[in-house]
Amino acid sequence: MSVQPASTSQTATTSQDACYISLLGLAEYFRTSEPPNIKKCIQCLQALFTFNPPSKVEARTHLQMGQILITYTNNTDMAREHLETAWRLSEPLLNFDDVKFDTASMLAELYKQNDQMALAKAMLRKAIELSQNNVYWHCKLLLQLAQLHANDKEYTLASELLAVGAESADESSATYLKVLFLLSRAMILMIERKTNDVLALLNSAGAIIDNSISNPHQKEYLKVFFLVLQVCYYLALGQVKTVKPSLKQLQMSIQTIMAPNWPADEVIFGQNPMDMFVWLPKEQLYVLVYLVTVSHSMMAGYMDKAQKYTEKALTQIEKLKAQDDKPILSVFKVILLEHIVMCRLVMGNRELAIREIAICRDVCMSSGPKGQLMRRHSAQLHCLVGLYSMSTSFFEHAERQFLKCVNETSERDLKLFANLNLAIIYLRTKRDQDLKQILDAVSTENTHTYSSQALMGGFYYVQGLHAFHKASFHEAKRFLRETLKMANAEDLNRLTSCSLVLLSHVFLSIGNSKESMNMVTPAMQLASKIPDIHVQLWGSAILKDLHRMSKDVLHEKEAYANHVKYSENLIADQLRCVQSPHHALIDWLDGPPNTTLAITSGKEQQHLPQNVLPATTSTTSAVAATTITAPVQQIPTQHIPQTMQLPSATAATSAIQYAAAAPAANIPQPTPTQPHQSHMQQSVIVPSVAAAHPIPSTSNQIPQNFHNIQQAVGPQVHQLPPQQYGQYY
Repeated sequence: MSVQPASTSQTATTSQDACYISLLGLAEYFRTSEPPNIKKCIQCLQALFTFNPPSKVEARTHLQMGQILITYTNNTDMAREHLETAWRLSEPLLNFDDVKFDTASMLAELYKQNDQMALAKAMLRKAIELSQNNVYWHCKLLLQLAQLHANDKEYTLASELLAVGAESADESSATYLKVLFLLSRAMILMIERKTNDVLALLNSAGAIIDNSISNPHQKEYLKVFFLVLQVCYYLALGQVKTVKPSLKQLQMSIQTIMAPNWPADEVIFGQNPMDMFVWLPKEQLYVLVYLVTVSHSMMAGYMDKAQKYTEKALTQIEKLKAQDDKPILSVFKVILLEHIVMCRLVMGNRELAIREIAICRDVCMSSGPKGQLMRRHSAQLHCLVGLYSMSTSFFEHAERQFLKCVNETSERDLKLFANLNLAIIYLRTKRDQDLKQILDAVSTENTHTYSSQALMGGFYYVQGLHAFHKASFHEAKRFLRETLKMANAEDLNRLTSCSLVLLSHVFLSIGNSKESMNMVTPAMQLASKIPDIHVQLWGSAILKDLHRMSKDVLHEKEAYANHVKYSENLIADQLRCVQSPHHALIDWLDGPPNTTLAITSGKEQQHLPQNVLPATTSTTSAVAATTITAPVQQIPTQHIPQTMQLPSATAATSAIQYAAAAPAANIPQPTPTQPHQSHMQQSVIVPSVAAAHPIPSTSNQIPQNFHNIQQAVGPQVHQLPPQQYGQYY
């Protein structure tokens, strides 16, 4: 008698299992149909619950329902309900790690998307506590939680979690994964400017890569990650010359990875669970290498190269976006556009610059949940608009944009960069008290804490410009020689050319024509190589006066013809600028930028601002009416996207940011407060301090602009092939 119930129970169980399998198969059929019939798929899974399935079956089904709703619908509330139910059912169950921790990871991601960061962090902490006996899930969840803290700029907490992850990987002899943790932690420390700690971690990781990684393909991937960080480290210090060997190695490594015979990422990272972590797919690494190359070209003053690499990178991004529009691609695009805008300004193509600022704005507004990308890049956009306004002599608008940038950003390099440009505006508009306050503040707060050659060179350049404006020529020479020393040491060509042309003007002002010629000749050679139309305009005016003084009529006419050519090019570009609908961006201060903003006033649209460009008439010895203003034009760029990205369980990545400042810009010079003897009467455009560097961005992922290539790209967890419904049982 006791056998019959058992037989009946066994039959019922078999019948129930058959129903489960049939419903799962039917759900999978509807999901994979062309087009997918998600409604019927969900109905099949929902029908499973009518059989009162066991807890494990019920939890798996709720997880699958949550996954489908997130993937195929916008019904996040229902997805959240299913995932929370799956977590409640699976949390107390033993030997059920995949469902339990997959649910926790997905639920935390959903909380994050809904800006419920506290819930996301609490969920991951609980899951990390429960996963200590499962190294794969423990490390994966540590990376995900570290990324959340990094996004919220809680860098100390993120660093601590990554240190725990490195220890866990080491205890499990997962050497490849340990290196990923070490490099990710180096990205965090780079954002925090802990340069000594960064160097120690990079050295440690480099030794392991060289000596302990046996898989040649994994070794090459880690090498690219390591070299990107190393290049960003040197660029953050303004060491353009020192970084060249590392950059060359990086470019060679990416060519190896992109070779046709290189295995697919799934083959390299899909065999062992502890190897299922990867930084970026090779196609995105390819774009990233272009990005750091553009940053280097900008800092070195090779605008043509920067433009060429930017165009190639943007083409590659569009190809990748057509295949799969990952958020990281928009971050890369914004950083590249920020670089190309500064190239345009240096080369005198300001109308193109404002057009590309508008494109950058559109990308920021259309990318990321709830305007996240715009929030991260808003300060940098204001800085770019400020540089554009400054280059077109709309100084009041430029001042408001730089002040807005300073108020919005917490990034130290970007703040300094904006303040140096403000100093030049105050110099140009004869606001001596404001100028003194800002230079004193910059000197007190920054000079002893900055280690970037380019940024400090830009600071000394502005000091030299100020001294020249006051007719303190010996003081000006002292500052500019310091600038030249720093620029020459690291091949900062634009900073060198700006300093040389200003030094030439200093010597001309004190009547030393021989030294003036010795300075302006190499300045013009470098300016032609960059090319920098503003230094060329300035230098041609000086050359014209020098040749006139030496009664060299032929060369005087040649210099004058060049001066007229540069002036006419800038005047024509200025007219195109004020007629462009995008010129309205100079009025944008609050909220998302809008191209329908009124373009200042009708008069401003029809006429050039006063003293926009130097006069082209011949000069005679007289009191200098020179206007000296140079926008500090290359926003310090963060080479580790400031939203750095750690290895994570999702495909989200950040971009790389760094920051530093170098000369760049194009503005008419201010008339000195005290007249002094000069051989030039017309005004000349003085380049600004910023154009030797890429722009710092305010993004937030681990290693964008340093907060942009600091909204950085980080390793992410390689995704396993999607599980089939039948595999749950």
